[in-house]
Amino acid sequence: MYCVHVLHAIILCMSKPKASKAKVVREPAQVYLAPDDSDLLSRLVAQTNLAKAEILRRGIRSFAREQAAEKSPMLSFLAETGTTGWPDAVAVNHDEVLAESYKGAAKKRK
Repeated sequence: MYCVHVLHAIILCMSKPKASKAKVVREPAQVYLAPDDSDLLSRLVAQTNLAKAEILRRGIRSFAREQAAEKSPMLSFLAETGTTGWPDAVAVNHDEVLAESYKGAAKKRK
């Protein structure tokens, strides 16, 4: 009888614990694509070996990041300085430069 208990304990120790999978609720979406967009999606699937749904999810997330960057005065300021260069004396007048970027963003929104 002792051997049975030991054997059972060994089996329990060696077996992998079952990982609890969190249930992810996904919402289906139907998308109509123009032929050129459908071809592009098919090419991306072939190039990346990702599912169509994953490519579309990544596209949505990428678009959301772009939108957030356009609405954020700080990110807009950083993007602008990346192309036009830093304003003069930005290290000394950093508060004023940043405040101006926020004022400019408020004017652009109107």
